[in-house]
Amino acid sequence: MKQTLELPEWTFLSNHGHVLIQLSMNPDSRVRDIAETVGITERSTLSILSDLERGGFISVERVGRRNTYRVNPNKNFRHPNEARKPIGALMKIFLQ
Repeated sequence: MKQTLELPEWTFLSNHGHVLIQLSMNPDSRVRDIAETVGITERSTLSILSDLERGGFISVERVGRRNTYRVNPNKNFRHPNEARKPIGALMKIFLQ
C-alpha cells in the first residue's frame, strides 16, 4: 500500500525556490518531474520556469526533445534583505 506524504502547511522556501533547487540538483528534469517533486501543477511549474528564465536565474537549452536547465549561481536574491547575496550560496546548502 502506497503511503501518502502529508505536506506541511508552510515551508521556508517558495515554490520558485523549490524549483530552483530541483533544477540545480537535476538540470535535465522534465517539467512533469519538477512539478511532482515540488508538489505543484505542471502549469505552475511552467510559469515559474518562465519567471526564473526572464529574471536571469536560469537559462534553458534545448537538447533534442528535452530541455536542460542551467542555474546562474551569481544572480543575487530578489528581496531587498537578501539582495547582496548570490543564489549560489543557497544552492551550496542543498548540493552538499
